[in-house]
Amino acid sequence: MTVETKARVEPRDHVVLFYEDDTQLVRTVARYLLDGLSAHETVVVVATASHVQAFETTLGRAGIDVAEARSTGQLVMVDAAEAMSRFMVDGWPDAQAFNAELGELVRPAGGSDCRVRVYGEMVALLWAAGHVGAAIELEARWNELGRDVAFSLFCAYPAHSVIGDAHEDSFRHLCHSHSAVVGGTPMPARPGDERADAARSFRGEAAELGAVRQFVVDTLLRWGHDRHLENASIVVSELATNAILHARSDFIVSMSSRDGSVRLAVRDASTELPLVRAPSQSTMSGRGLLLIGVLARRWGTEILGDGKVVWVDFGR
Repeated sequence: MTVETKARVEPRDHVVLFYEDDTQLVRTVARYLLDGLSAHETVVVVATASHVQAFETTLGRAGIDVAEARSTGQLVMVDAAEAMSRFMVDGWPDAQAFNAELGELVRPAGGSDCRVRVYGEMVALLWAAGHVGAAIELEARWNELGRDVAFSLFCAYPAHSVIGDAHEDSFRHLCHSHSAVVGGTPMPARPGDERADAARSFRGEAAELGAVRQFVVDTLLRWGHDRHLENASIVVSELATNAILHARSDFIVSMSSRDGSVRLAVRDASTELPLVRAPSQSTMSGRGLLLIGVLARRWGTEILGDGKVVWVDFGR
């Protein structure tokens, strides 16, 4: 995933922080909240009572009249456990109840064009309680809501609860549910294991294709995988074009490098599987997956709760 040093967000961004202690959490999140309040955005905080109090104290020291912001509705504070109690059914997020509980909070009041930013800890509470699948599903519910409403979302997890061999696959899935990681390296290498990860979100527009290719080329050059430049650039162009034309959604391009091999993946909001077609000689389209099959070592598709990932491996 992309690693940022501060929480710079745009509408529909969904970033995550894996924090070492509450001091780091409060400092980083308070900056995100303060930026929103200073820009006259609506700021929604869904957190534990202790963190709500810490955020309010920090914002007050930064010159924010917290009581006034809350009374006008610019700052909304919600207890995370209480909110979950209203949409969790048999230990699983209920989509309809979730939308009823959180949907109204992220929709600008009165149809105004005021931007909304959200900070949430419900996913972290689920993960810490051992409900890893429910936490990932809740991230998917947030992403689904984000396709309908243009708000930014900041999530945070204690690093000790998510990083480790026991949850490696789930942690990787969790990282790929977000557009960026704030404040630290999401996938630390094991001793003797050479690994790197990067990801970036893109709008579902043809004008983004140049930026997509540049991201892939820059990442491969930084990792020293020059031999994959041409093939990876062609492949990501095909996958991104499919996301734009067929999924008709924004998408995330993620890359990982491990032990000399590279995996490139594109995640979009469609659950429709890509099909390998046999186009006629007179057609120029429909050849993308055939081309990918020639250029890559292998490729595949994973269906998720809120879309799909098409992945491609190069090398080894």
